[in-house]
Amino acid sequence: MSETLPPCPECSCEYTYEMSPLLVCPECAHEWDPSAAEPAGSAGGGVVKDAVGNVLADGDTVTVVKGLKVKGSPTGIKAGTKVRNIRLVDGVDGHDIDCKVDGFGPMQLKSSVVKKV
Repeated sequence: MSETLPPCPECSCEYTYEMSPLLVCPECAHEWDPSAAEPAGSAGGGVVKDAVGNVLADGDTVTVVKGLKVKGSPTGIKAGTKVRNIRLVDGVDGHDIDCKVDGFGPMQLKSSVVKKV
């Protein structure tokens, strides 16, 4: 069970356990809410920046800065396409933005190919 639980953020103890909605550390007695900690440290605990260095946040509107190929689509996403209401996630292969692109539907993008509006 302890393999799936994160270590204690205070003392890095591996033996954390669940108690109702909280996680508890048996060594330092620190208690924390894992669901509250996840969004605050989204994308691996660091800040997510766009292609020009602006800090991104959930709900931002971004513009795609270069043309992107989309698997299964004859046309890709063109540079300049606006994407509204992004959500930051811990994605696969550096895809740290979850969004819905008009004409393509839901997908994940890399923060290195977008610019904050």
